[in-house]
Amino acid sequence: MRETIKITYLSDRIEKLRYIDGKSDWIDLRSAEDITLKKGEFHLINLGVSMCLPDGYEMLIAPRSSTFKNFGIIQTNSVGVVDEAYGKTSSKDVLMMPVYAVRDTEVHVNDRVCQFRIIRHQPVIDFVEVTPDNEGEARGGFGSTGVK
Repeated sequence: MRETIKITYLSDRIEKLRYIDGKSDWIDLRSAEDITLKKGEFHLINLGVSMCLPDGYEMLIAPRSSTFKNFGIIQTNSVGVVDEAYGKTSSKDVLMMPVYAVRDTEVHVNDRVCQFRIIRHQPVIDFVEVTPDNEGEARGGFGSTGVK
């Protein structure tokens, strides 16, 4: 099934959004500005686009796997969640990536710094309380499946 997303490019310096053929169904977002950051600085990277998501969808924004290696920045909210109300009323709701620099670095216009995908909203969930003794064996807790 195909969906339509209305997009406004707020910078004529960045490449248009597109899938990278055969590599992923995530779509890269690029910096719309040149930035110089010192170690320990925080910055909201302007991604140069605003979008109007289809009803019933939300967007997840995450760093690319090479972002930390290439730029020494960490997305401060780990994964950004953009709900469908974002961008509905104004094309001025520009997407941003909040980052913290762990070393002195530069990010340039068109550098691919993060990626996104849209997903359907989670269905309404009913929680049913159970007792621990009737739910099988414990796996050992968080991080217990080993290293290899």
